[in-house]
Amino acid sequence: MGRVAYGTALIVLIAATACGPGDGSRADTASPAPGGPAGSSSAPGRAAASWPTYHGSNDRAGFAAGFPAPRTLGDAWTARLDGAVYGQPIVVGGTAYAATENDTVYALDLATGRRVWQRHLGTPVPRSALPCGNIDPLGITGTPAYDPGTRTVFVATETTGVRHTLVGLNAADGRVRLTRDLDVAAGRDRAAEQQRGALAVAGGRVYVPFGGLAGDCGNYVGYLAAARTDGGKGVTSYAVPTRRMGGMWAPSGPAVGASGDVYVAVGNGASLGGAYDGSDSVLRLSPDLSRRLSYFAPENWGSENSEDQDLGSTGPLLLPGGRVVIAGKTGDVYLLDGRDLGGIGGQRASLRGCVSFGGMARDGSAIFLPCQDGLQRVDVTGSGDLRRVWRAPGNVKGSPVVGGGAVWTLDTDAGVLHALAESDGRSLVSRRVGEVSRFASPTLAGSLVLVPTMHGVTAVGVR
Repeated sequence: MGRVAYGTALIVLIAATACGPGDGSRADTASPAPGGPAGSSSAPGRAAASWPTYHGSNDRAGFAAGFPAPRTLGDAWTARLDGAVYGQPIVVGGTAYAATENDTVYALDLATGRRVWQRHLGTPVPRSALPCGNIDPLGITGTPAYDPGTRTVFVATETTGVRHTLVGLNAADGRVRLTRDLDVAAGRDRAAEQQRGALAVAGGRVYVPFGGLAGDCGNYVGYLAAARTDGGKGVTSYAVPTRRMGGMWAPSGPAVGASGDVYVAVGNGASLGGAYDGSDSVLRLSPDLSRRLSYFAPENWGSENSEDQDLGSTGPLLLPGGRVVIAGKTGDVYLLDGRDLGGIGGQRASLRGCVSFGGMARDGSAIFLPCQDGLQRVDVTGSGDLRRVWRAPGNVKGSPVVGGGAVWTLDTDAGVLHALAESDGRSLVSRRVGEVSRFASPTLAGSLVLVPTMHGVTAVGVR
């Protein structure tokens, strides 16, 4: 079928099948781009695809094997949803799942963007009801995660009354399977807490990180909660042993190693020196969160805490061979031994020159970092050192993913998707996608790039 015929046929299909919105409704409101992909049977994204968590896997690698090399980019579809999408869309088979700040979860047909189902989970919290912050309203912020064992999509909501709730939805129809109260930090101000980091599913548990609002106001402490994916009762948690702050807020959330141990980054805490308080760190936690197995903190953790220059702005990236990379606000990139993170000043190697926010990605030992003065490639050498290979222009600094020999990232200020050559950072292709949040990161699925926007999801076709 030709390009024009495809667009016409899809519009007819949408008109024939649309219905009104509401909980669990099947309203087909995606807008196919004129001259979109030809033929529904061969449309980009029609084949089964897998991107079930932030950056596709629990090591947070952000690498899509078999993704096509970019020659040209074209608009595939746009799904306008009921609120801003801050987290990455996840993909399971032929369906993409996206969650909004209006506390609504959507299942979208990957090939067409047609709405399969939607589920509204409550009323989000307006900024006026919070002591500080920069998201208005505040609903679902962290990237969802999918559990293949129970075929459940998990999200964490913030709803009126400032309640944080884990919700598990049947991936097929959006039916609510379980809910769990996540406000488990005793004696703290839940209005000062925010769930921003991505969720992770591993070993029959779903992990949910918590930090504070922009501005670090109120009496909060960072913690990681875990609930059973099979509906079993109870929520376990690990809280940073600091008097205040120590948020686990990095957008990439916790990473989970092959052993099931959980790695998470922690922001600045209350202590400015003297006895170490567990903040400004990377933690390795047991799967049930009952024990801190090891940790890393910079030698100058106290001064970093005093200046809000901490490691909490990115999450850990796990590498082959048990290594871990972390970068933060100071401009230091650290290579750690994941089996023993090294304690205070115990890094294996470090490199200056990347103030980093968001999520990293990798292809083998090539690391791609969202640095504030331009995305960078840094390689882990055979001798265990870190070596900078290239730096992108300063406006291209979004959280990257890798596929088809390209690094996919965003100019988040201008709302432009860029594909850079993995080898040398040169620009290959770019496409305007609309307004996005500061930490937006694309999803690679089939031959589509899905971009979360302030109005929904935009799908770009790669040819």
